[in-house]
Amino acid sequence: MSFTARYADHTTALGVANDVLTSLLARRSVRKFGARDVTDDELTALIAAAQSAPTSSNLQPWSVVAVRDPDRRKRLAVLAGNQAFVAQAPLFLVWIADLGRARRLAARSGTDVHAADFLETTIIGFVDTALAAQNAVVAAESLGLGSVFVGGIRNHPEQVAAELALPAHTVAAFGLAVGEPDPTEQADVKPRLPQAAVLHREQYDAETADRHIDTYDERLAAYNNRFGLPGGWSDRVLTRLRGPETMAGRHRLRETLERLGLPSR
Repeated sequence: MSFTARYADHTTALGVANDVLTSLLARRSVRKFGARDVTDDELTALIAAAQSAPTSSNLQPWSVVAVRDPDRRKRLAVLAGNQAFVAQAPLFLVWIADLGRARRLAARSGTDVHAADFLETTIIGFVDTALAAQNAVVAAESLGLGSVFVGGIRNHPEQVAAELALPAHTVAAFGLAVGEPDPTEQADVKPRLPQAAVLHREQYDAETADRHIDTYDERLAAYNNRFGLPGGWSDRVLTRLRGPETMAGRHRLRETLERLGLPSR
């Protein structure tokens, strides 16, 4: 059932199945949370799962700030685009691309880490942070917890850094609101692009892949209509990427990263 829901296509079925696949295919973003807290034992499990993710050259270039204080969550909600669920979630995890730890290690050792100045290393920081956070999402699902990523935490990186007392050479990559899903939330498994639009065999075939976009537009529009939302996928992509005015200040991220000590040259 979760496979057909993920693609809004009842003509195909998945030929293999297990509990992990069922959980992954049923995952959805949760933006309305119940009253119960996330326990310290659960938080420990989420971070252990995150630290079990792959990491380039074992650099482990990330950290995470667990925010429970209601007032701080409210302030972060405003900085992240006035998204109320950030304040409502009992736990808000802010995931940090952290090159500061390596630089502090170098300072203690009296050595240089010039490679930390380059874009490749910044990319590693963001990629490894995302891998770790996704492991935490899967772990949360296994514990009956819901979550949603919050890219809006990059709207005001320097204010977020001040709020969380982040050291130099670090930046908040994104947030993750975590809590018990409220069953009254009007949401479901959102359909994704057909696999034929994203899976290429041996070489990239744009013409063949793009033929499936119209079908997906129809499927996503039908899903959106169920919840009173307008339009399909193509219009949303084009609107979101129209220009700097749609980026909530993030078009200045390169300059901000340099000020935070991540020159990314």
